[in-house]
Amino acid sequence: MRFLEHDEADDPILSVVNLIDLFLVVIAILMIVILRNPLNPFSSDRVVVVEKPGEADMRITIKDGEELTRYEASGEIGEGRGVKAGTTYRLPDGRLVYVPEAGGPVEATR
Repeated sequence: MRFLEHDEADDPILSVVNLIDLFLVVIAILMIVILRNPLNPFSSDRVVVVEKPGEADMRITIKDGEELTRYEASGEIGEGRGVKAGTTYRLPDGRLVYVPEAGGPVEATR
């Protein structure tokens, strides 16, 4: 009657089942982390991520649907190619007044 005294702790398949349970928990945690990431590959949202804002090695990543665009700061001062369009003044009450260069109408914004 030796088979009646068989202990379940000696069964090697139980440790394999415990490892499978552990891997399922790890996989579930990784899926949650992927879905909570703003740049996750399964969403079609438009997201802008700024890494190290204000520093010399700042990076901006823009995700628009499935397209990723990354802009990296080089730390150098750039030279603009635009033209001066006018001047903006801040009034004491906080409003901004834009005065176009050509003497057009004055526009007040808040």
